[in-house]
Amino acid sequence: MTARTDAPAHVDVLVVGAGPSGLTLGIDLARRGVDALVVERADTLFPGSRGKGIQPRTIDVFDDLGVLDAIRAAGGPYPVGMIWQDGRRAGEHRMFDPEEDGTGQPWMVPQWRTQQILRARLEELGGRVAFGREVTGLAQDEDGVDVRFADGAGTRAAYVVAADGGRSTVRRALGIGMTGETVDPNPTLVADARISGLDRDNWHIFPPRDGDGFLAICPLAGTQDFQVVAQFPEGTEVDLSLDGVRKVVAVRSHLAPEDVTEVRWASDFRPRAALADRFRAGRVFLAGDAAHVHSPAGGQGLNTSVQDAYNLGWKLGAVLGAAVPAALLDTYEEERRPVAAAMLGLSTGVHRGEIRRGRATGQLGLGYPDSSLTWETRPAPGPVRAGDRAPDVTVRGLRLFDALRGPHWTLLTAQDSDAYGTGVLLIRPDGYVGWAGDSAEGDSQESVTAYAARVGATDIRRVP
Repeated sequence: MTARTDAPAHVDVLVVGAGPSGLTLGIDLARRGVDALVVERADTLFPGSRGKGIQPRTIDVFDDLGVLDAIRAAGGPYPVGMIWQDGRRAGEHRMFDPEEDGTGQPWMVPQWRTQQILRARLEELGGRVAFGREVTGLAQDEDGVDVRFADGAGTRAAYVVAADGGRSTVRRALGIGMTGETVDPNPTLVADARISGLDRDNWHIFPPRDGDGFLAICPLAGTQDFQVVAQFPEGTEVDLSLDGVRKVVAVRSHLAPEDVTEVRWASDFRPRAALADRFRAGRVFLAGDAAHVHSPAGGQGLNTSVQDAYNLGWKLGAVLGAAVPAALLDTYEEERRPVAAAMLGLSTGVHRGEIRRGRATGQLGLGYPDSSLTWETRPAPGPVRAGDRAPDVTVRGLRLFDALRGPHWTLLTAQDSDAYGTGVLLIRPDGYVGWAGDSAEGDSQESVTAYAARVGATDIRRVP
């Protein structure tokens, strides 16, 4: 029996899908006082570990949204890979290149736990998820979008965001296509299992042998589970049962079938990469897997999805609450689609062994230098330019990220800082420099005032 939750007749923003992108967007809108609702067709949150890597840039986002302490407590660092041959340890394998600048490595948290944490934060802010709400169609006009549910009920929203996955019902209803390719034709088993006989200090790797595909068994930080990943020849029907997982583990490793004591979740997928032809149709936006589908290699899918929501949230809030022209929303696709395309290429390269996990997969270097929202007015820009991510520094004893935390804008006056150089920077709510000038006085004052009016920057905090 479906545990259907009632949905209101009208909301400002209806978010379809309670995955990482949908929940992140719900949080960002809730803290801005936007009347939003997240709806989910299933009766519960996603139960598996699938997207287990939280990249450094997403750690920035979670810090701002108030969930980083919970994310840190729920997970742990990635273990060192251990290669096995004939039941013996044959050597270590480093999964990630070291970061020379000390910006950190990914943090492992199973996706199901990340979503629990995000949901709890959403509810703490007064938001909620309506479960058992399957969207079956929608129709929009100049003033809003009418959304229909499977039971015949409906909700009208000023805007709708489709965060309902790679097989997005909303995207298909809009007639938006996806262009992509099969990254790997071989089916892959991913399962969360309880396993005895392996230590939890290593990511255990069993190379292919005798025509079988590879097997990897990774301890999931913060749990008693292991994530089992096994590849099969093209055309194989993958057995997702306990017996099926036991068989592949026993055949490809030194473990016995009975060492796999429980399978808690299992999935069979074919890695592919695809990008939606558009990220917007009128008052409806695509985010997360509804807009781009990645190979899981390199951990780009969940992280790119979270950052879609983080980019869109402040823009929706500005248009709905600050009387900013709706044209601001055009910059969502302008900024995020090129990033998603680049991350698709990156994840495909990692999957095929052409690119190492490292600085690029951490996403700290991503920015919006070519965006129409990027105004660099200095003749000689410093090391941080408009369009760049604003890095964390200490300014007169204050941690900058502490000053940035929240839905406001921040005006930073930098004075010979090693990270920033000299100048004045207006930092967006999503942590990127929007406007940069030599000062905020004289002609520059007119420039920054015009910029602030365009983007709805009505709440600006000064540092120092």
